[in-house]
Amino acid sequence: MTVTDIKHTVLHAKHEELGANFTDFGGWDMPLRYGSELAEHKAVRSTAGLFDLSHMGEVWVTGPEAAKALNTALAGNLAVVKLGKAKYSLILDEDGKIIDDLIVYRLEEEKYLVVPNAGNAPVVARELAARAEGFDAQVHDASADTSLIAVQGPNAEAIVKHLAADEAAAQIVTGMKYYSAAYLTLGGVDTILARTGYTGEDGFELIIANADAAGLWDKIVAIGTDFELVPCGLASRDSLRLEAGMPLYGNELSLERTPFEANLGPVVSFKKEEDFIGRSALEEVKANGTARKLVGLKGLGKRAGRAGYPILKDGEVIGEITSGLPSPTLGYPVALGYVDGAHTEVGTALDVELRGKTLPFEVVELPFYTRSK
Repeated sequence: MTVTDIKHTVLHAKHEELGANFTDFGGWDMPLRYGSELAEHKAVRSTAGLFDLSHMGEVWVTGPEAAKALNTALAGNLAVVKLGKAKYSLILDEDGKIIDDLIVYRLEEEKYLVVPNAGNAPVVARELAARAEGFDAQVHDASADTSLIAVQGPNAEAIVKHLAADEAAAQIVTGMKYYSAAYLTLGGVDTILARTGYTGEDGFELIIANADAAGLWDKIVAIGTDFELVPCGLASRDSLRLEAGMPLYGNELSLERTPFEANLGPVVSFKKEEDFIGRSALEEVKANGTARKLVGLKGLGKRAGRAGYPILKDGEVIGEITSGLPSPTLGYPVALGYVDGAHTEVGTALDVELRGKTLPFEVVELPFYTRSK
């Protein structure tokens, strides 16, 4: 990819003004950090963080048979999702391997919004369109026209509430449950407000037209000064999601992995009527089991394991780390990795190899971090 090929969100100038350091992420020039990624991480855990996630995709699936089309395209059962609710799901290939993980919002009876990951958005949009053929359903990729701003952290609700035009709108904000979404006017802007997130904290995503993004960003920044809001980049987002035990496509999830390897078996619905793509392959995987599974690892020393480091048991390689770092919140190293099925039990002692030396780790339950309610 050349410099001229890299994409920018409509908020790119805002990030430049804030002095962001940028990185290429899925073909997008995105803020990695603005100052200290540790400070940004801690802000989300203690006050609030502001993220530009406009590189994510937004694909609409509408029509009388939208639910049937999605149930054929995706592993989960979208027909049972109630209005104003959301569901985490997966899109698979014929072999049951993961093309992408995504969130689906049911905003009207026959209108669903699918939000795939940035680098996979074009592929997901094409696959959804192809898989919807033969159904009375339409697929529209609105990614290029849509921005997404996230406010995450203990003060997120108070900040978003201040954007509401009146008390009725404010009550909708405060009354929203986790994995819910609604049409709302916030900061004078037509918004799809979702209470989901990828940090392990309470938080909201504001899905808006590109033309409204800069003005709404400025309003959130202004309101946030009273709530210790900090603009955050992708580095802190990664450390936050890892502490929360959430997989990242390209690390834990890929076309080499099935949902059962990634501990996402419950996402797959074998009860729905539709014969979703990848179903027959996954039925075989479910019956026969998998050679390796994703586990959480806690470092017993000070040094962290990183993606690609071998995982050992009694000197033999039995897996590999997919994500790892020193946890800013917990004060010890944490990692996710795939290990042989015989070594996945919580409490199992393992080693991670670093340049010929071994670091002690143990298998622990996920998530590493859970916020206090």
